[in-house]
Amino acid sequence: MTLLFDTHTHLDSPKFEEDREGVIARAREAGVHMLVNIGFNRETIPTTMALAEQYDFIYAAVGWHPVDSIDMTPEDLDWIEHLCNHRKVVAIGEIGLDYHWDTSPKEVQHRVFREQIRLARKVGKPIVIHNRDAHEDIVRILQEENASEIGGVMHCFSGSWETAKQCLDMNFYLSFGGPVTFQNARVPKEVLKRAPLDRILIETDAPYLAPHPFRGKRNESAYVVKVAETAAELLGKTVEEIGAITTENGRKCFGII
Repeated sequence: MTLLFDTHTHLDSPKFEEDREGVIARAREAGVHMLVNIGFNRETIPTTMALAEQYDFIYAAVGWHPVDSIDMTPEDLDWIEHLCNHRKVVAIGEIGLDYHWDTSPKEVQHRVFREQIRLARKVGKPIVIHNRDAHEDIVRILQEENASEIGGVMHCFSGSWETAKQCLDMNFYLSFGGPVTFQNARVPKEVLKRAPLDRILIETDAPYLAPHPFRGKRNESAYVVKVAETAAELLGKTVEEIGAITTENGRKCFGII
């Protein structure tokens, strides 16, 4: 069986309330032997930690999402720091900037982003980056905050090859999700083809961004195999080879022995 590592999921989402156990079972049947669930605010951090404690193969990332930046308090930052001592917490995230949803002022997003990068450097954890319509500012802040010391993941990477090179130079992995499977996804496909093999990851972002042929429906962790199939096709590899490569990359990125 192909072994797959879904490096970014939200299986604690209410969208899985009625069949979460079935979703997890289907992921296992599809070959998903590791996944990272993302807790990104006051509601989802506890539910993410609960999943990580319940299932051996589920790991956690905890952080404060940019759309919720305006709500983050110093106590929340202390809470994230405390959780970084937990054996299943492998990263701080998802953090970053989101200029699409106008829910937190840019200056607040920048401050919260910087605070969490500094925390990650303090505790020695990689970071998971959420970037929506903010490529230039993301790269600039990562450079100014010496994020290359910790590196991490550019989640669901959607930027140009020029942006990809800047991220690779800062010790980041490029993670590809459902959008890379879309027929019109020219830029992500081109970036995936040019990226170093030891710097690519695959993910679902379930329940969001379902890959072809499930586009527009609820995404599941099991569908990460569709991303692996697209990567295999673009890179002239087998799905098994892509699974092995991206699993090894994920282990290195998150420090999972």
